[in-house]
This record gives sequence, structure tokens and C-alpha cells, in this order.
Amino acid sequence: MYSPLALWLLCVGVAFRESLGCITCLVDVNQRTLLCWGYTISENNIQSMDACFNTLKRIFDDNTQVLQAGRVGKAYAKKLADIMKAEIQLLVDEFDKKQNPDTLYETRLQTAADNFIAKAHKLPRDTGCVPPCGFQVEGAIYSCISCKYDSCAFPLDCPAENMTVAENNKTQMLCKVSFPLPSSIGIVWRFAEQVKTQEVDQFREMTMGEDNLYSIPSTRKYHQGTYQCEIYSEKTSIVRLYFYLTVTPHVEVILGHSRLQEIFELSLLPGGKLHTGAPLPSQQHLVLIAICFTSLLLLLILSLGTLFLLSQADKTTRSIHLFSTACSFFGVAGRAGAYLSCIRAEDGVHPGEFATSSQGQQR
Repeated sequence: MYSPLALWLLCVGVAFRESLGCITCLVDVNQRTLLCWGYTISENNIQSMDACFNTLKRIFDDNTQVLQAGRVGKAYAKKLADIMKAEIQLLVDEFDKKQNPDTLYETRLQTAADNFIAKAHKLPRDTGCVPPCGFQVEGAIYSCISCKYDSCAFPLDCPAENMTVAENNKTQMLCKVSFPLPSSIGIVWRFAEQVKTQEVDQFREMTMGEDNLYSIPSTRKYHQGTYQCEIYSEKTSIVRLYFYLTVTPHVEVILGHSRLQEIFELSLLPGGKLHTGAPLPSQQHLVLIAICFTSLLLLLILSLGTLFLLSQADKTTRSIHLFSTACSFFGVAGRAGAYLSCIRAEDGVHPGEFATSSQGQQR
């Protein structure tokens, strides 16, 4: 029988010399000591706690299937420990400080290991790791081999993103990742001129703060090179993104650079949509089109004016012709006064005026 002091010293000694593993991580040393209290070697009928701990290590800590089952997603480490502790507690209750042969321990411990593997495999395995880069703390996976969360094991540096921009155009680079970031972060933008590189010592710092957008209003040839965006939290680097910018020579395209020009193009085409299949007209062609439109408009106005004048002249001619016919009719009837009135009307004297004048003479 072990005295309490001897039992405590034995627990401490075992704790210091044990290597890490699933049963070591998930079950505390006191519970393991109670489990191994009655372990008896059948060959010589001697109680040996060391032999029991060696058996536990072989069945649990050196078992590949147990170690694989002991890797679970974030926030499931406690459930994993609860499964292991429940299996060990069943054996502690069964043995209850009684001497039991090593063969019985072997059988019961192997059954407990199989039960642990079956139940642990039902826990979520999603690690939350988002490739291909970055120190992703919140996406780690718990491992009972190390008794802690392992990182996603991705490199800190992301592959460079190639960008091509025409000279004088606007350029924007966004420092953004797909995995969760800590609540408090800082961002540093650096630049290596005219080279494509990820060598840290070739970059010079440009800005530092919280702005994840770097913008160049009008790109010039000297802006060509590699841009680095580093995200950090509490002085610890999380990820470094790279953008390799190539600046091409400026080709002057008048259409498209001016908002007014765009509106003009949209107004000319059906549905207000630009036809991308055909080349855009030159400025000289647009001037010629404007002149043609103006000439057509003037011609239309002159035509309408001419038609209006002709119609007025035609009306006057037809009135005179009808009046002359009526006067001729009156002359045949022998009414000289009326006839003379017609003649006077043709000369610009109204018939009423002529009649009044004739009556005055007769008097």
C-alpha cells in the first residue's frame, strides 16, 4: 500500500518525466494516479504504478488513431477533454483502489481508447484556416499532442499580385485578407521602386496607421515597383501582402477621359450603350459630323421659309383671279358702275369707296 506522501511524490515524479500526449493533456495526474493504484504485474504479483503509466502512454499517447482523433476545431478542446475524462472515470470507479491484473487493465484501457476515438471523431474538424498565407491565430486547431492550439502553418508572406496600369491613370491597392483579424490592428505600406521582390530590406516605409487602401491619383513611370502591405497587432506581424505594379506608356484617348464626352457618346447610340465592338471616332470626325448636322438644320429652316412665302403668293394670285372673273361678269350685264368698281378694286380702290365717289358726282 502507498502512503499519502509517497503517492503525492509519485504523482509529481510522473508529471515531470511524462511526455505530452492525449491522456497527459486531457486527464489530470490525480485521476491517472487513482486509475493506476491497483495495477498488478501478473508475472510476479507486484503492484507497479510505473508499469501502469507506461501502458497508458502506449495505448493513448503513442496511438496514431487516438492522436488523430484528438485534433479538433476551435472551441472544441473542452468537449474533447470531457470525452477522455468520462472514459477514464469509468475505469477508476470500476477498479476502486483494488488490485487488478495487468491483463484486465490492458483490456479495459484499450476499450476506453476505442470509445474515445469513436466519440472524438464526431466533433467538428473545421480548422478555419484560410490559405495560402498569414499567421491565423483564430483559425488554429487544437491538438492533444501539444496540449494547445496549433497555428495554421502558413507563411507570413502572400504571393505577389500583378497589376498593370496605364500612365496618368488612377491606381488603388486594397490590403485585405479573407481570414478573421484581431479587433485592434495596424497597417504599414512600403515600396520597392522598379523591382519585383519580397526581400524586406529592399522596401522603404511610406505610411503607417489603419488605412488599408493605398491610392495613386495619377500614376507615373516612377511608381512602378512592388508595394508591400503589412498587417500587425500588438507588434506581432499577421500577414504581408505584395502588389507588383507595372506602368505602361500613356496612350492619349480623348473619348472616355471626359465625362461630357461620355454623355455625348451615350446620347448618340441606341439605348444609351456604348458599342465596344467598333473603334471610337476621332475628334476630326466628330467636328465633321457637327458641321453636317448644322448644315442640314439650316437647309431645313430655309426650305420651310421658302414654302411659306410661296404659299402666301399663291393665295394672293388666286384672289385676284377670282375678283377679275366677277368683274367681267358684271361688265357683260351692262352695269357700268359695278364694272368700274371692279376695275378700281384691281387698282387698289375698294368698291365701296368708288360707289360713294360716283354718287357724289351724280348729285
